Amino acid sequence: MTAAIRAEQLAVTIDKATLLHPTDLSVEPGSWLSIIGPNGAGKSTLLRALVGAARSKGTVTVNGVDMASMKRTERARTLAWVPQVPIIPTGFRVIDYVLLGRTPHRHPLAAERPEDLAVVQDVLIDLDLGDFADREVASLSGGERQRVIIARALAQQAPILLLDEPTTALDLGHQQEVLLLLDRLRNHGQTIISTMHDLSLAGHFADRLVLLAAGRVVADGSAADVLTEQNMAEYYNADVTVTHNNGTVTVMPRIAPRIPRTNPS
Repeated sequence: MTAAIRAEQLAVTIDKATLLHPTDLSVEPGSWLSIIGPNGAGKSTLLRALVGAARSKGTVTVNGVDMASMKRTERARTLAWVPQVPIIPTGFRVIDYVLLGRTPHRHPLAAERPEDLAVVQDVLIDLDLGDFADREVASLSGGERQRVIIARALAQQAPILLLDEPTTALDLGHQQEVLLLLDRLRNHGQTIISTMHDLSLAGHFADRLVLLAAGRVVADGSAADVLTEQNMAEYYNADVTVTHNNGTVTVMPRIAPRIPRTNPS
């Protein structure tokens, strides 16, 4: 089976600092890969290099095609990208911003088609944004804005979706909503590559985890293989309890008993 996306000796160096050491990575079509690791491990750098948003060495192939040879429109029809800090033009309404995701599917000078509007409306409903369509993006809260950014990527209907911390700033309910939507997309054949801080959620939803530390892949496999107390201690410097229940792996910090406050006499 041809990999949906494959990296060979992918590396990123900025100002003589190596942010990502030469890395080989292959992601099967219709699977969900979650990249985890402590702060500064290189998670966002790897994701940006995979999508071509970071200057890198090595090669990335998409469905067997060298990404460097792909035209911008072809790349946008194949890869949808949700960065941590996107650039959002001022004055854009939510519906107009999400419609930007349909740009690869129509002529640059053509107006949006009924099918484009239908896709956008469906995405807005899926992400609980229907009532925000005419609001300016800048007027939204951080969590609402995050959902709008994800909506634009989903509107591209690209077979490969890359998301950098997609649940950042989302409340618990909308975290579940977004992750369940991504899960449905994966079950319908879309390839998902994400970075996530919440290890239990990453392990629950992703088919495979890649653990990065200091710009290197140090573990790669199932949640049970990667989310071990030893790995958490070694690479996160964290004292945790890892439990397994019906295939679900949960990572919880060990918290010392709370010392009761005493009133000064």
